[in-house]
Amino acid sequence: MADIQAQYLNCPIRHVVSRFGDKWSMLVLYMIHNSEKGVLRYNEIKKLMTDCSQKMLSQTLKNLESCHLVHRQVYPEVPPRVEYSLTDTGKDLMPALTALIAWGKQHFNEVVTD
Repeated sequence: MADIQAQYLNCPIRHVVSRFGDKWSMLVLYMIHNSEKGVLRYNEIKKLMTDCSQKMLSQTLKNLESCHLVHRQVYPEVPPRVEYSLTDTGKDLMPALTALIAWGKQHFNEVVTD
């Protein structure tokens, strides 16, 4: 049993997905990916995610930036303008995320039951 436990704890997928597998991160990544220019400002993301609090959205964006999935560009203007885009690592994730979304749509009724 101890060997299985150690293998489980050292599983790379567990550690990677735990970094951005929360309620909001994948949604933010997908919205940025689907945006017209591949860039969104904070308020644009907030308008798309009306059920996410300001605090939670800020934390999510900071986490995605620390995971090197999102790039935060600050422009020295008054007022400051901040834009979010996907990094190359974030872009590499999109085919897998898009496939997961397609699978979710196909199997929604089977998986999401009350």
